[in-house]
Amino acid sequence: MYQTIGFIGTGNMGSAIAKAAAKSGLAETILLSNRTPAKAAALAEELPGGALSTNEEIARSAQLIFLGVKPQMMAGVLEGIAPVLKERTGRFLLVTMAAGLSCGRIQDMAGVDCPVIRIMPNTPAAIGAGVVQYCGQGATEEELDSFAALIAPAGLVDPTPEELIDAASAVSGCGPAFAYLFIEALADGGVACGLPRDKAAAYAAQMLAGSARMVLESGKHPGALKDAVCSPGGTTIQGVRALEKGGFRSAAMEAVIAAYEKTVKLK
Repeated sequence: MYQTIGFIGTGNMGSAIAKAAAKSGLAETILLSNRTPAKAAALAEELPGGALSTNEEIARSAQLIFLGVKPQMMAGVLEGIAPVLKERTGRFLLVTMAAGLSCGRIQDMAGVDCPVIRIMPNTPAAIGAGVVQYCGQGATEEELDSFAALIAPAGLVDPTPEELIDAASAVSGCGPAFAYLFIEALADGGVACGLPRDKAAAYAAQMLAGSARMVLESGKHPGALKDAVCSPGGTTIQGVRALEKGGFRSAAMEAVIAAYEKTVKLK
């Protein structure tokens, strides 16, 4: 049980993880700060134990300090709270969710020798259906296990070696955007065939959700599941043929690789 945790930055990712932490019931107080205080205040009203705060107060009192800021803003934020962090005598952990910034880099920016946990969440974490990879530097196994329990309501929370975090983020962190594009494209196709827009979007989204569950729960290779839908001489195999002609699989692979390469450049 954590007495106090804090979130500096309550954007999409910060808010998603804060909501998961609140659902776990493992934090008595959740302090929230944001460049736009009204945004943090609105989130505080939603969360049990939530309270509007400041960067400095969070740096002074939180056992876990979540840094929900973009990579290009991280140095400035850490510079602002570094004097407060250096005055602390008890143990605390920094938790970063900034793409491309390693645990060691966060320590260097903060100028303090404290444990750092690095996480790579995605937006579906806000509804408990996300993926969150995590790794730590200087954190004990007990601390990492407690942290994983805290954010478990976010969805799949998976320990990942830091050298694989960037690749993992390119798949599951950026992946929702790719999935939304696919859903939109399928819905557009349905509309072109005469379906109402709302029904086409609902059918496409539910189909993708169900197909994902089939992969996770059956344990079968996606190719085998695909083959089971494609009857000889049937309609589905013709659709697969059209996707292959358009370079569907290659485009998806290139999207992940492009996202990964951009993440690497952020270091």
